Amino acid sequence: MLTAHPSLLWELVERCETLRRRLASGSSAETRRQLEDTSYTLCALTGTRQSDTALTVARRQLAGAMRREQPLRH
Repeated sequence: MLTAHPSLLWELVERCETLRRRLASGSSAETRRQLEDTSYTLCALTGTRQSDTALTVARRQLAGAMRREQPLRH
């Protein structure tokens, strides 16, 4: 199975978490759209259909990359 580069996964996970915090503190249509777009991309890259599952899979892949000592580029 193909996997996304860890730096891309890291960026998308961080973005999802940031957007979720923004929505929790005050909803806006633009923030909701950005979260939907980011979640969709993360789902596509992880082969999942739900954002929570995509985040779990992405975190697992990142942990695997860290164990292999694959450098993360930010």
